[in-house]
Amino acid sequence: MDDLIIREIGQVGWITLNRPKSLNALTHEMILEIERNLDLWLTDEDINVIIIDAKGEKAFCAGGDITEMYKRGMAGDLEYGRKFWQDEYRLNAKIKYYPKSIASFLNGYTMGGGVGIGCHAEFQIIGKNSKIAMPECSIGLIPDVGGSSILSNANFHLGEYFGLTGKTMNPYWAMVTGFATYHIDEKHWDDVKADIISSGHLEALEEYTTPPQNHQKHSADLQVIDQIFGQDTLGEIEQALLELDTEWSTDVIASIHRNSPLSVACTFAMIRVQKRLGLYKIEDSLEMEFRFTARSVEHSDFIEGIRAQIIDKDFKPKWKHSSFKEVDDLEVAFMLGALHEYSLDLGDCR
Repeated sequence: MDDLIIREIGQVGWITLNRPKSLNALTHEMILEIERNLDLWLTDEDINVIIIDAKGEKAFCAGGDITEMYKRGMAGDLEYGRKFWQDEYRLNAKIKYYPKSIASFLNGYTMGGGVGIGCHAEFQIIGKNSKIAMPECSIGLIPDVGGSSILSNANFHLGEYFGLTGKTMNPYWAMVTGFATYHIDEKHWDDVKADIISSGHLEALEEYTTPPQNHQKHSADLQVIDQIFGQDTLGEIEQALLELDTEWSTDVIASIHRNSPLSVACTFAMIRVQKRLGLYKIEDSLEMEFRFTARSVEHSDFIEGIRAQIIDKDFKPKWKHSSFKEVDDLEVAFMLGALHEYSLDLGDCR
């Protein structure tokens, strides 16, 4: 498969995403092929470590290849998306619980589906140019691929902040929020990978890691974000931002308002439910995410969001609601309610 470069070198199984012109967006076939190789290496005693990286400097992976999903959805095919997410979520859980060490090198942008295969690895390496985001609300979806698990686990209510706004995390925020574990300057990545291949272990990560640049100047921001996004309701968060009345708060409100109101309401509910019930296992998050995504083509703003952002690129989506205040609690309950006709099957991911 040209979209992936897969090889075995010494004790290392190495997967490289190879669609740089498409920002390494994941196709359904890529998802299945990655899973197939992970399954093979699981029982291969000669393979001790897995490396996942990507070609190109712009992106590790900008997300799933949703253009095909749009075409199928417009044609009335509701099953294609469900099957895509079913297989993708199974891979996400498999990576999370993989018994052999996985190191992912997150160059450039990592968004959506890229988070699913990169940020659940045991070790996530970012550099000074790495940028991580979960902007799914901007296309009428919700933070998925197990991303809601990371957001729900984040301290200082950073999960609500980044989930509702879709804002990009610099290396500092990526590490504080829990999307990355090691910060290593990109100029050392080839040396780190060479050391992993020659040694068959990951000690080189400790040798090269350094704190992100300007990591101290963000400490004051944490308190403001925690105070505002720790409010009990979306309305109270909005009011707190309005009362703050700064350039930052105005920009944050605009970011939330640009997104699908239904997605914003459901994302907030997802994160708060997971926090309240202590649902911090990835399988719990994936199940809740699948409840939304399985219904998304038919009942959410997803198709309109893809049209506006990806297909026509007019960036003027016509959402079902004009504001999250118009989203009824019953609509949120429906989108996140149990699926009776089909359910998420993660197989034996542990």
